[in-house]
Amino acid sequence: MKILFYTGKGGVGKSTMSAASAWQLSRDHRVLIVSLDPAHNLGDIFGVTLNDKTYRVSDTLTLKEVDLQKLSKEYLTREIDVLTGTYSYLKAINLDNYFSILKYSPGIEEYALLTSIEDTIRNESEFDYIIFDTPPTGLTLRFLALPRVTITWIERLSQIRRMILEKRYTIRRLRGPLDDQETLLNYREDDDEALNRLKRLDKNYESLTTILQGPQCGVVLVYNPDMLSLRESERLMEGLRDLKLPLRLLINNKVTADNVEMADYVDTAMVRFAGTTVPVQRVAISPALLERGKSTLYDIPEDIVTPVA
Repeated sequence: MKILFYTGKGGVGKSTMSAASAWQLSRDHRVLIVSLDPAHNLGDIFGVTLNDKTYRVSDTLTLKEVDLQKLSKEYLTREIDVLTGTYSYLKAINLDNYFSILKYSPGIEEYALLTSIEDTIRNESEFDYIIFDTPPTGLTLRFLALPRVTITWIERLSQIRRMILEKRYTIRRLRGPLDDQETLLNYREDDDEALNRLKRLDKNYESLTTILQGPQCGVVLVYNPDMLSLRESERLMEGLRDLKLPLRLLINNKVTADNVEMADYVDTAMVRFAGTTVPVQRVAISPALLERGKSTLYDIPEDIVTPVA
């Protein structure tokens, strides 16, 4: 199974390019395309209503949109349940009242998206390709960075938890056996649910990082022939390099005869920044679309990625 993330600046045509690629790949492969962008366009492109549901276009092509608000709520509810179950004493000091404001905390949406990506990769193994249509650059880089960031936090939290267990063990030896009325605490790592959960999370995120950085995964960067798109694309490529995520393809979208000189300049700069091994593909915008005539965007029934004449 191959995994592709279509990313880029807002408005460059990520949804159109990811939809077109999914359509073309589905001729010979089983493809799932998932929209992670809160401003969903996937259903509009294919002329269907998704509303956080899966839609089967054909035997080989399936569409799915992720409801970020619903996903964030489910993620938060699940994590609060874990916290209250593991640390039931929080109710005694009224800290559970503060859980209601966690939905406003930074990172909730990113973790919810990451959870959705992880579930999709692990549970949709019947597909040959999974294509993710991502949000604009900033949010995309944040949730793609989360596995490595989380692993670092887990390592530190595990160290702190082990120190707590050691202190508990020392106190128990000083005090002797517990009274019948006292709560029995875990002193061994294998018996401590908090530490076991950290170990499970570490294993999951290590596995996900290996997948994202592996040969079966790649990022497709979509941009337009203009300077704003070039500058943001350069920042995105720098972020991908820091995260060690493989950039597989550059797509220069919305090229016309009038902007071909700028397209040449932008392509040259992009290749120089990305490295000569990353291929570049140009996509011409439909003249009928520019003239506001009858057009189906990039004429999805035909080959989409075609050279500019």
